[in-house]
Amino acid sequence: MIKIRRPRSTQPIPEHAKVAFSGGMFDLYQWEQEMYDGTTEIFEKVKRHYDTVNIIPVTEDGHILIAEEQQPCTDPFIALIGGRIDEGEDPIDCAKRELREEAGFEAGELIIWNAYQPAGSKVDWAVYNFIAKQCKKVGDQMLDPGERIQIREVNFEEFWKAMLDERFRSHDVELMLLRMTQSPGELEEFKALLFN
Repeated sequence: MIKIRRPRSTQPIPEHAKVAFSGGMFDLYQWEQEMYDGTTEIFEKVKRHYDTVNIIPVTEDGHILIAEEQQPCTDPFIALIGGRIDEGEDPIDCAKRELREEAGFEAGELIIWNAYQPAGSKVDWAVYNFIAKQCKKVGDQMLDPGERIQIREVNFEEFWKAMLDERFRSHDVELMLLRMTQSPGELEEFKALLFN
């Protein structure tokens, strides 16, 4: 199995930074940073305890799976299947687990599409995007107590429309796909990756 390297933060937390707050999902680090004029300022950065995966699953008959979801304290939203990587878990194993738990599907082939750190330089958090091909239903969903997920099978045009819906929560993926429309052939290459 290929080991996927964690993407580097554009603003790494310095070794001398101190944890100012430690929560269940995030730690807040602070440090003194010298400015260009010689003065110092307090800088802050949040480190997320768990990185996450997103999966774009394509079924054996060429449909894309998307999730209509609700969690406690949220309005209903549309998202890609995915979730947080457990401690010590490889991103590929997490993608397989999340696809099975949230959708009841397994992939014939799992491809890493990209990995990046979102949210500018203020959050240390890696996201791994996968394309799952030749997906087939293998059982019922196994949802966490705080998840309500309805899986929809859609064609590419319906996927594109869902991605443009204001309730779509995978904003970085949305931006990547919209940027593809500005580069000749890039969107077609992505569709070929999904369906060939």
